[in-house]
Amino acid sequence: MKIYVLEKSVTLSGKSWEIIQKLKQMQDQYVYINDWIADMSHQSPHPPLKRIK
Repeated sequence: MKIYVLEKSVTLSGKSWEIIQKLKQMQDQYVYINDWIADMSHQSPHPPLKRIK
């Protein structure tokens, strides 16, 4: 299953049961798709690097 989160949309591709399962999982965390998109856009893809002495 693949999930593409863009600025104003979310695209789910995969088998129908996978998509339904993912949407049920996300409905526990988010009320609207816009909330999910906003949360995903504020996350950084990689954690910041720390300097080790």
